[in-house]
Amino acid sequence: MSSIKQRLAALALSAALAPTAAFGLSTDQDQPILVEADSVEIDEASGVSVYQGQVDVKQGSIHITADKVTVYQKEKRTDRVLAVGAPVRFEQKTDKGKLVKGNARQVEYQVGSDELTLSGDALLTQGQDRFSSDRIVYDRKNAQVKAGASAQGNERVRITITPKQE
Repeated sequence: MSSIKQRLAALALSAALAPTAAFGLSTDQDQPILVEADSVEIDEASGVSVYQGQVDVKQGSIHITADKVTVYQKEKRTDRVLAVGAPVRFEQKTDKGKLVKGNARQVEYQVGSDELTLSGDALLTQGQDRFSSDRIVYDRKNAQVKAGASAQGNERVRITITPKQE
C-alpha cells in the first residue's frame, strides 16, 4: 500500500473507531474514504502526516470535521491519531437509523490499546440522551467508558437519559 493510501487508511481508522463506531452502521468500514483539507504535510522519515484547515473526513455515515488531524506511524503502521478543533465534531448513523454525535476540543485514538479519548468539553449525544464531561475515555477492547475523575478528568460527569415514549 502506498504511503498516501496508508495515511488515508489511518484517517479512516480514526473515524471508524470513534466511540460511536461500536454502535454505528456496520457497513461504514466498507465504504470509500473522502478526505479534504486546506493542506497536508507528509513526512515519511518521521512517520507523521498533518492535515490542516477545515479537515473533513467522510466514510459511509461517518463524518468528522476538525481544524487539524495528525497521524503518527511507527514501523509503517498507524500508532496514534490526534484531531484538534474548536471543536472536533463527528457523527455516525447506527444500524437502527439513529444518529450519534460527539464533539470535543481534542480526540485522540491510541491504536495499540484500542482506546479513544475525548477531552475538552467532551459531549456524546444520541437523540435526547447526553453524556458530557471534560474527559471521556472509551476502551473499545474492553467495551468500557470512563468519564470525569475515573478518566483522569477534573469535571463531574453529566448524563441525561430521556425516557422512551410509548
